[in-house]
Amino acid sequence: MLKLDDVTKVFKTGTFGGQEITAVSGVTFGIEPGEVVSLIGESGSGKTTVGRMILRLTGVTGGTITFDGRDVAALGGRELHGYYSRVQGVFQDPFSSYNPVFKADRVLEMVRSNYLRGLSRAEWKTKLQTSLETVGLEPADVLGKYPHQLSGGQLQRVLISRALLLDIKILVADEIISMLDASTRIDVLNLLGDLKERGLGILFVTHDLSLGNYISDRTVILRRGLIVEMGRTEKVFGNPVHPYTKMLLASVPQMHTKWAAEAEPAGDLGHEDAADVSSAGDGALVEVERDHFARSQHNGNEGE
Repeated sequence: MLKLDDVTKVFKTGTFGGQEITAVSGVTFGIEPGEVVSLIGESGSGKTTVGRMILRLTGVTGGTITFDGRDVAALGGRELHGYYSRVQGVFQDPFSSYNPVFKADRVLEMVRSNYLRGLSRAEWKTKLQTSLETVGLEPADVLGKYPHQLSGGQLQRVLISRALLLDIKILVADEIISMLDASTRIDVLNLLGDLKERGLGILFVTHDLSLGNYISDRTVILRRGLIVEMGRTEKVFGNPVHPYTKMLLASVPQMHTKWAAEAEPAGDLGHEDAADVSSAGDGALVEVERDHFARSQHNGNEGE
């Protein structure tokens, strides 16, 4: 349904744009209906840039992003308007998505004015109530309230319900639970699981491996703009191949282990492995087992 094919993003930097930074390089993967794909990487890995390119908030430098076979970059006018009725995003900071001067449900009314003008007042009320109840909110608890009167979890759920007002097929969820407390996080994760069961395709952008493992069907590990490993989540987490993936998994704190009791900090690579990670972009993605790919490691002396 949504496919990224060799997608690259290069930003111009410097006073006169004379320098370049490659934020994303040759990224290829897809999202199918009823599937959650976790895009996992540390800060600066390019994962948010990938989400922004899908949403047309950032242009693509190279490669293509297609939705139902149509090149997203070529869409304009009504076609782009139609694209946004099928593909929506929810971002990390729910508070920044609201104007504190207006009531929170203004973001819902904006959907009606732009996409659902033909609905009668009664039809709109029914649709609004259904979308809020789908994300576990009682309309009376959030409608008519200002953003400061709602919790972060409620605000994030309102934004998800906003996307559900449209007949969306793809949801880009960019770090949507990183600012929520633990009890609210699991509620939002379970909500995403429910939406997946209804046939929604979800790109779950996160730096938290445990969350990605909990929610996703497939996992893409991004390192400095490159995919270093991807495949079925149980295979990527159960049999990590690339040194960077192994480092990330080793760095996850263990509940039964005290930090001071460890002889060596988890995720501390030896010199040989560290060199492998730093040269993660040298090789090509190869299939190590069915539906599990990892970037091959090149020896720096090869070819000499």
